[in-house]
Amino acid sequence: MKEYKMRRGETLEENAPDLKGTVEGYFGPVTGTEEYKGSDLYVVEEPDNPVFERIVAGASEYSGKKDKLAVHFEEKPAAQVIEEGNADAAEDAVSAKNDFLLEVTGRDAKSRRDSMKRSVEDDPDDVPNA
Repeated sequence: MKEYKMRRGETLEENAPDLKGTVEGYFGPVTGTEEYKGSDLYVVEEPDNPVFERIVAGASEYSGKKDKLAVHFEEKPAAQVIEEGNADAAEDAVSAKNDFLLEVTGRDAKSRRDSMKRSVEDDPDDVPNA
């Protein structure tokens, strides 16, 4: 599960007031919920795009902090996608992921990557004891 911050000055509620509807618009009908760190996330068991096996997405709420978007895109192996004749759907899957994340977080792929790099660099658990 990955968590994404919103762009500075923006909130998840502002960017996606109907997060369930946004998830359904990009990936297909929500079939249930799943608990993650005390928050209920939306589950799409049979996504519209055949590249995806399952998608879990929703607000990861933190007291005193801005909510983050928690997402897990479970994808089929590339060989299986090709074997099923759905290789052309892979490009659409990448676009759907990027467009969804841009709409909800307000951040493009480059700024999301940079943010992930900074969070890893700042993680004190990754620093060996001297």
